[in-house]
Amino acid sequence: MHMADALVAPAVAGTMYVCSGAAMGYSIKKVRLANEPKKIPVMGVMGAFVFASQMINFTIPGTGSSGHLCGGMMLSAILGPEAGFLTMFGVLLVQCLLFADGGLLALGCNVWNMAFYGCFLGAMVLWKLFMKKGMTRKKIIGASVAGCVLTLQLGAFSVALETLASGVTELPFGVFVAAMQPIHLAIGLVEGLITAAVLVFIYEARPELLWGSENFLAEEKREGRMSYKGTVGVLLAAAIVIGGLVSLAASSKPDGLEWSMERIAKTAELEAEGRAYEAAGKVQETTALLPDYGWKNSSSATGTSFSGILGGSLVIGLCVFACYLLRFFRGREKKE
Repeated sequence: MHMADALVAPAVAGTMYVCSGAAMGYSIKKVRLANEPKKIPVMGVMGAFVFASQMINFTIPGTGSSGHLCGGMMLSAILGPEAGFLTMFGVLLVQCLLFADGGLLALGCNVWNMAFYGCFLGAMVLWKLFMKKGMTRKKIIGASVAGCVLTLQLGAFSVALETLASGVTELPFGVFVAAMQPIHLAIGLVEGLITAAVLVFIYEARPELLWGSENFLAEEKREGRMSYKGTVGVLLAAAIVIGGLVSLAASSKPDGLEWSMERIAKTAELEAEGRAYEAAGKVQETTALLPDYGWKNSSSATGTSFSGILGGSLVIGLCVFACYLLRFFRGREKKE
């Protein structure tokens, strides 16, 4: 659901940057106040896992379309909404700058559509509601599916609203919504099942890694089947395998947004003119060393594998660096 720059007018892009920036500021404040250093490696590893998972487009049978995970619900169920949102931002930033996946002008829209709904509504509303009286496998599965479906529907609807506000006449609002919502319903169901599988694994292996688990672990005296390091290690290994190997088997069919655009405008690559678009395009041309997750001017599979491993590594580095930077600034404020 990564939007290209041509889908948003500069005014809409600026508005969404402000909205996403406000959510980021709130998240930074909450993460600093929580001061939970144990989350740092988990943020990095789960960010890499989501980055790698987003490279896997799965085919939606009978549609000619494909989908991929957004990951906001998964991240927030493990890290909490604020840390999950910041991690998701790191994923989207690396995708945008290094791989030209999603426009730079549209980054504020993509952060809102893919990170805000999944991390805040998915966790603060649905996850908390389902886990109100304790965690079970069934509740985790229910929350995962319901959360992914709801937040993906909201994200898809926001894409349509943003194109409407931007005056993209090639995508009439009513027709665009009618195409976007059903296909993203199917994608949301698949993402919900994948998310459930990951969260159930963590629940069995190390339940205290799930957000809100402290409310029931003390009463149930439940212990995980794996060590903390072992569980994080398995997730890291999975991210490497998915990004480096499984990504080679990703579907080549257009994703839900591209599929909807092709059905309506007969193309997934609309064009827009203006200084803002040119400036954003030049920045991405400079930073996108591996456009579309591959070598420039080459279709070699090694480019995809290298992109998966490099991108995941950069997400880990960005998350860890940001966390230590936040703690450093907090320390300065205390001394002053």
